[in-house]
Amino acid sequence: MMISVNGVELSDEAVYAEMQYHPADDAGAAQREAAVALIVRELLIQEAARLGIDGGSEEARMQALIECEVRTPEPDEMTCRRYYDNNRRRFRSPDICEGHHILFAAAPDDGDARAAAREKAEGAIARLQAEPDLFEDLARELSDCPSKTMGGNLGQVTRGSTVPEFETFLFNLEDGQLCPIAVESRYGFHVVRLGRKIAGGELPFEIVADKIAEYLAHAAWTRAVHQYIQILVGHARVTGIQLEGAASPLVQ
Repeated sequence: MMISVNGVELSDEAVYAEMQYHPADDAGAAQREAAVALIVRELLIQEAARLGIDGGSEEARMQALIECEVRTPEPDEMTCRRYYDNNRRRFRSPDICEGHHILFAAAPDDGDARAAAREKAEGAIARLQAEPDLFEDLARELSDCPSKTMGGNLGQVTRGSTVPEFETFLFNLEDGQLCPIAVESRYGFHVVRLGRKIAGGELPFEIVADKIAEYLAHAAWTRAVHQYIQILVGHARVTGIQLEGAASPLVQ
């Protein structure tokens, strides 16, 4: 059945063209998401016309409609502090590690090269366990990473700044400890040593207050826009697809 919005038909061609912007697990889900997006767009355009909002592109008229019809209060300090108190774990500075490594590079799909890289890494570890002070010299001599020029020093490493498999080992070492096994990653095998770790700490409210206010304001605006669109759907005559809408502004 052809989809229509208050008597305005949406062609199958328009829905198919919109599908490229809505990747999904299957074509049916993508088609539905595309159709819903076009319905919402048409409803906003129609409502802008009804309220006499004209001039500019369709996008400009829709934006003007939202700005006119959707208003949300700015979060006050009490609201922000309450959110901070309830989510303290989110407001911490990250742990920082001074990481050192020697990389023996090998492509992920080259079994022979990876076996050789592992053997070289294990040999380097054995040597360093006997002579720890040789780390920088071995890095300069053997590493396939540009950090070799710095004796294998990667500088300050926070979680997410390197590959997870490397960080798993690095962040669980003690200050000055050499990892006793060769660490495998997509790049090859690493000899890993932790210089020192600086534990993250809780950030005071004053430092994160602006970000909390921005987050809460955006979240409130997003909810309000969603509710406004639900109300438009609830008052619209949409055929060819089943949608959830609301006739009341109290919809949650």
